[in-house]
Amino acid sequence: MALYAIGDTHLSLGGTKPMDPFGGAWTGYIEKLRAGFAALTADDAVVLCGDLSWGMSLEEALTDFQFLDALFPGKKYLLKGNHDYWWTTANKMYTFWNENALENFALLYNNCQFYDGIALCGTRGWFFEEEADAHNEKVFKREILRLEASLRAAGEAEKICFLHYPPLYEGYVCQEIVDLLEYYRVSACYYGHLHGGSHRLAQEGRRGSVEYHLIAGDYLDFYPRLVLP
Repeated sequence: MALYAIGDTHLSLGGTKPMDPFGGAWTGYIEKLRAGFAALTADDAVVLCGDLSWGMSLEEALTDFQFLDALFPGKKYLLKGNHDYWWTTANKMYTFWNENALENFALLYNNCQFYDGIALCGTRGWFFEEEADAHNEKVFKREILRLEASLRAAGEAEKICFLHYPPLYEGYVCQEIVDLLEYYRVSACYYGHLHGGSHRLAQEGRRGSVEYHLIAGDYLDFYPRLVLP
């Protein structure tokens, strides 16, 4: 029984936007995912940190959900990425998964999930400081509220946070998010979104009282990272 995390699978098995043409780590990434998940069992769980599928609707993303379900039979906790255009309301997503016999998917969205007594918290996050206008300010404030709602829902349990956007990287700190992680005594934060040459900007290891880890798929060569043994 173990918990893993990975982000940015960018699946397009039912669509027309595979990532192989980008080369590098993306070459053969579907087979790499198969290899990376091969050791996981139905007793394990994975947090998928956004940008799961290029599908523009739940229906277009169905093949990608089915691929993940066949890839790994355990629990899959999903949070939203900036390219998850299929994302809709929680009720619609759960109804769709149930109608398609996809029973091992759960959301990390305005809530927390518990794994062996440890609270899994998170949200998408945002780069407000880089895109400063009225719309992005509204989105940013909403993400802060969602993150705090998730952290509050955890109560006094030990907390691990999962984000799509990095809360910090070289030359950038989203202070509002970092402050929340510190205030709610989060032990570790896992994030994705950074690809290719941006990997060098990632902040790994302890900053303040929080351990930070980049878990974008191409950074991990598509092997999920162990979070809890």
